[in-house]
Amino acid sequence: MEKKGYLLLADGQLYEGVLRGAVKDAAGEAVFLTSVVGYMDTLTDPTYAGQIVVQTFPQIGVYGVVPVAEGAKPCLSGYVCRDLCDTPSNFRCEGTLGDYLEKHGIPCLTGVDTRAITRHLRDHGTMNAAILTEKPENIALVVAKLAETKPNMPATAVSEVVPAEKPGKFNVVLWDLGAKADTCEQLEGRGCAVTIVPAATQAEQVLALDPDGVVISGGPGNPADYEQIANQIRELCMKRLPVMAIGLGHQLLAMSQGADTCKLPFGHRGGNQPIEDVKTGSCYITSQNHGYEVDKETLPANASLRYVNRNDGSCEGIDYMDMPAFSVQFQPALTGGLMQASNPASRIGTHFLFDRFIALMGGNKECR
Repeated sequence: MEKKGYLLLADGQLYEGVLRGAVKDAAGEAVFLTSVVGYMDTLTDPTYAGQIVVQTFPQIGVYGVVPVAEGAKPCLSGYVCRDLCDTPSNFRCEGTLGDYLEKHGIPCLTGVDTRAITRHLRDHGTMNAAILTEKPENIALVVAKLAETKPNMPATAVSEVVPAEKPGKFNVVLWDLGAKADTCEQLEGRGCAVTIVPAATQAEQVLALDPDGVVISGGPGNPADYEQIANQIRELCMKRLPVMAIGLGHQLLAMSQGADTCKLPFGHRGGNQPIEDVKTGSCYITSQNHGYEVDKETLPANASLRYVNRNDGSCEGIDYMDMPAFSVQFQPALTGGLMQASNPASRIGTHFLFDRFIALMGGNKECR
C-alpha cells in the first residue's frame, strides 16, 4: 500500500506525493538539480549533506544502483523525483534505487510535480524544507521551525587524521571539509602521499605534518558558519605553503584573506556550469553544487579573479599574488565539453588544476 508523503517549503508551499525509501521525516535546504544521469554521484556527494535534492529529470533510477567510490554512502537529507524506477536495466545494476534509499535511511518523495517545485525554487530561491510522513495540522508552526534550522559542521568529513597509505614524491595534506573521493585519487595519481585531516584541525597540526602542500576540499553549507576554519587557514597561509582550495575551501581561503561571501539566488548545481578563464579566454563545463559565492567586489589587493561563471558572472576562481595559492569554486574533473575548440589554450576538463598544484610544489613548472 502506498504511503502518502509531503514536501513542505519554508514559505508554506506544500506538495503531496508518495513516500519511498525510508519512511521518516527529514529537513534540509531544498535545491533542484538538472542533471539527467549521475544520480549515484549526487546521492554520495558530500557537498549535498543537509540538502533535499529535487531532480528535474522525470524518471530516476533507470539503471539502478551501480558501484560508486568504495565506502561512499548517501549524504543528502532527502530526495524528490517525479518517478522512481522499479525495473532498472544495466549490466552493473546491484538493485533498485528505492531499496538503496531505504537501506541508508533516506526518505524519497515521488509522484509530485517536480517542474512546479523547480519553478517555485527558481522564482523564489533555494530555501529550507521538510519531507514529512504526515500532513501537518499547523503548517505555520512547522514553517517557523524550518526557519530556525541551520546546517551543521560537515558530517561526512573524516573525524580523525588518516595517514598516507604509501610514500610519494610530495607530502600533501588534504583538509577534508567533505572531500570527493576523486580529489584524493587525482593527487595520489600524481605521486603524492596524501594525509587526510578533519575539518576541525588546527593550523599548527597541519604544519606539524611537514607537508609540501595543502589541498582544502569542498563541502556543504554556508561559509559564514565556518569562520573558525577560515582563521586557521589564515595562519596556514602565513607560512607560504602551496595551497589549492576547492568549493567551500575556495570560499574559506578568500575569507581568510579578507574577502566576503554572499548567498546566490539559486546556487550553481549540476554538471553543466560554464566557466571562463579570464586569463586565457578558455571555457570549460564544470560540475558544481553550492549556494554561496565569494563576492568579487570585496577581493583583497593580493587576490586576482581568475575564473568567472558565464551565466551570471560570479566568481569561480582566484589566484593569489603574494603566496603560492589558488582556488576554484568548481570540482576539478575530467568530464565536461570544450567550448572554444578554436582556442589553442583550451583543454578538455579541468583535472589540469591538480597539475598546477603539483607545479607550485616544484613539479612541472609549465602548469603554473
